[in-house]
Amino acid sequence: MKTNLKTYLTLLVLFVTAAGYSQADVEGSKKLVKEGVVLHDDGKYNEAIDKYNQAIKLDPQNPTAYFEKGYTLLSTGKGKDAIPVIEKVLELDPKSGGAYDMLGTIYDDDKQTDKAIEMYKKGILMDPDYERLHFNLGITYLRQKNYPEAETCAIDAIKLDPKHASSMRLYALATYNQQKRDCSLLAWCSFLMLEPATKRSAEGYNYVRNILSYGVSQTDEKHINISISPNEISAGSLGMKLAVVAATEGKTNLSTADSLSLQLTSVFKVISELQAQKQQPFFNSYFAQYFKKLAESDHMPAFTRLISYGAKKDESQSWFGEHKTELTAFNDWVSKTERNF
Repeated sequence: MKTNLKTYLTLLVLFVTAAGYSQADVEGSKKLVKEGVVLHDDGKYNEAIDKYNQAIKLDPQNPTAYFEKGYTLLSTGKGKDAIPVIEKVLELDPKSGGAYDMLGTIYDDDKQTDKAIEMYKKGILMDPDYERLHFNLGITYLRQKNYPEAETCAIDAIKLDPKHASSMRLYALATYNQQKRDCSLLAWCSFLMLEPATKRSAEGYNYVRNILSYGVSQTDEKHINISISPNEISAGSLGMKLAVVAATEGKTNLSTADSLSLQLTSVFKVISELQAQKQQPFFNSYFAQYFKKLAESDHMPAFTRLISYGAKKDESQSWFGEHKTELTAFNDWVSKTERNF
C-alpha cells in the first residue's frame, strides 16, 4: 500500500511538472504570435512567419498561430501555401469562421468559385455571426450575376454590421441589377453616409444621380418626358419619377446640390408611401422609414452635401465651412435616430 502511494505521488509530481512546462510553452507561444502580428503589420512578412513557426513548434495545438501564419501567407500572395495551414486551424477549432472565410477567399481568387461558395456556406453553418462570410459569399454571387442571392447575403451582413460600408454597397449593386431602383437609391445614400470621401464615394454619387434621372428627360424649358415600362409601373418607379419632376417644377436658379436635395426629399417620402404595398420588411424598416424621417427633418441640405462630397469635394467643403451649425445638428440627428431591422 505504501509502495502504491509512493508511486502515485511520484506520478503526480511528474504530471504537475509536465503541466507547468506545458503552460509555459502555451504562454510562450502566445507571446510569439503577438510578436508575429506586429511584424506582419509592419510589412515584415518573412520575419512574422518565422515567429509563427516558432510558436507552432512551442505549442502545436495553438490555432491562432496557424491562423496568423495562414493570413500572412495569403496577404503575400501565397494562398495555395496557406491552405494546409488554415485546414490545421479547422482541425483545432472547427468553428473558426475566419478560417473558412480565408479558404473561401483563396478558392475565389483561384477562380474555384464553387469551392469558394462551399467554404463560405460551411463557415456560416459553423459561425453564423461571422459577418465577413456573408459579405464575401455575397460578393461571389454578385460576380456570378446571381443578384437575388447577393442581395440576401448583403442583408445578412448588414444586420451583423450596419456600419460596414462595403456590405451596404453590395446591397446597392445587387438591387440595382435587379432594377429595384428604390432599394438601390437608399442603399447608396446609406453607403455615402458611411463612406463619403473615397473614390467609391464618387461612384455612389453617380449611381444616385443616375437613378433619379432614369427615364426622365427635359426636351426644353417647359417640357419633360417620362418613359416607363409596364414592369416599372408595378414596381412603383412611376411614383419615383413623378416625385423627381415635381420636386423642382417651377423653381429656377437652383444649384446642383439644391436640386438634388429637393429631389431626394420628395423621393424619400414617396418611397416610404409605396412600401406599404410591398412585402419587404427589411427594406421598409431599415431604409424607407429612416429616410422618411430624414426627409421630414431640417437636415436634407447637410445630408446632400455630405453624400456629394466624394464627387464635389470643394463645393461641399465650402458649404460645410459656412454652415457648421447645420452640419453639427445633422451629425447629432444621425447619432440619435435609430434604424431598426
